[in-house]
Amino acid sequence: MPECRNCGSFVTERYVRVFAPPELDAVRVCPDCEDMVRDGAGVREARSKRV
Repeated sequence: MPECRNCGSFVTERYVRVFAPPELDAVRVCPDCEDMVRDGAGVREARSKRV
């Protein structure tokens, strides 16, 4: 089962198809990663907090 590489949470295969780079089989961040965003090839804290 696919999971988030940042927090380990379960994500659906459809979510991975949409949000993961073509060469990866897992996403770098997911909706459970509060205040984290994809930045190029990495992950960073969001500059502004999500409400």
